[in-house]
Amino acid sequence: MTSVEHTNRQREEVLRKARRAKELAPIVAALHSDEKNQILRDAAQALEGPRQEEVLAANRQDVAAGQEAGLSEALLDRLSLDSARLSGMAAGLRQVAALKDPVGDVVTGSVMPNGIRMRKVRVPLGVLGIVYEARPNVTVDAFGLALKSGNVALLRGSQSARHSNSALVTILQDVAEQHGIAREIVQLLPCDSHDSVRDLITARGLVDVVIPRGSARLIDAVVSEATVPSIETGAGNCHFYIDATADIDQAIALVINGKTRRPSVCNATETVLVDRAISPENQLKIIAALQEAGVKIHGEDELRELGADNIIPATEEDWGTEYLSLDISFRLVSGVEEAISHISRYSTGHTEGIATLDTRIAQRFSAAVDSAAVMINASTAFTDGEEYGMGAEIGISTQKLHARGPLALPELTSTKWILEGEGQTRP
Repeated sequence: MTSVEHTNRQREEVLRKARRAKELAPIVAALHSDEKNQILRDAAQALEGPRQEEVLAANRQDVAAGQEAGLSEALLDRLSLDSARLSGMAAGLRQVAALKDPVGDVVTGSVMPNGIRMRKVRVPLGVLGIVYEARPNVTVDAFGLALKSGNVALLRGSQSARHSNSALVTILQDVAEQHGIAREIVQLLPCDSHDSVRDLITARGLVDVVIPRGSARLIDAVVSEATVPSIETGAGNCHFYIDATADIDQAIALVINGKTRRPSVCNATETVLVDRAISPENQLKIIAALQEAGVKIHGEDELRELGADNIIPATEEDWGTEYLSLDISFRLVSGVEEAISHISRYSTGHTEGIATLDTRIAQRFSAAVDSAAVMINASTAFTDGEEYGMGAEIGISTQKLHARGPLALPELTSTKWILEGEGQTRP
């Protein structure tokens, strides 16, 4: 088969699956909450039951191939599954099942002077196209959130997770079929080349919304090429500012948690900004604590002049880097205004944090920083749909239209106006 023939065949497959998804969208939109919840609970049970080994065996294939291909430790961590992570995915489905169904929820309502009753209600978006990298857990999260919000999911995972994603989708489809629901309420698209992404994100009229989740390069490519409406999930160059009034021990614990809890995720702290008004002893204490935790510090000459050892010289590129590893950029700033200025220049709009005991500084920081989440005396790691009580999430939206922050159930719906009259006509 020539490359052109392969590309054409792949496009036909994407469009065929998109057409089937469009056919099923009204059926899924009409499913009762109880039915959706039972499918989710049964899918969770399947992931923890006898079929767990199917997924783990497929995942071992992907991890071995990733190691051979030279994937970074961060990507291998995102790719890897074990029984605990499968149980976490199952728990996420159960949590979504326990949440309130957003479909049909009345957002607002009123009565016109002529007696017509108006209400604005939540309705499914329809067909969701989700493009993501490495993480097989997104396959399950996306299915759960799409189903509960009355949507059909078209999933385009990465080639590095092809066996894992295939095993997971097969199990999810089997559970749907056991409930008398068409298997195609969740479908996996081919991942051999970027062409399938382009086919998905340009399938206007078949796909209602596309959501990219992954690297900045992936997100930029999808948003720039899509003719289908997109919800942008952003990279996480997350900052944490330690103010002169902060409890230093608490601030150190927050930075270390944000950086080391799971370095490969988008809510990991990537830059720490420290007020110069903090004593040199405490500045060195912060540096030493990070290094003792295994973190490599990228900083300016000022840190070495302070007496810090093993500082990697920082370049302009460091300030805008989402490391996704045990690296952090470290800069001394002259107070909250300089911290805000630095964040404004380099932030991706995901999450920023501050450690301070001064409420006025906390208020100034939270008002001036233009990101989806601001943490006051709390770790950046808390920017997470599950931590917010939303259940699993598709990603963290860093845009400002429709949805911002964790993309959970309400964010996966649109609205419609329903007006009820008694024969009124407009003069």
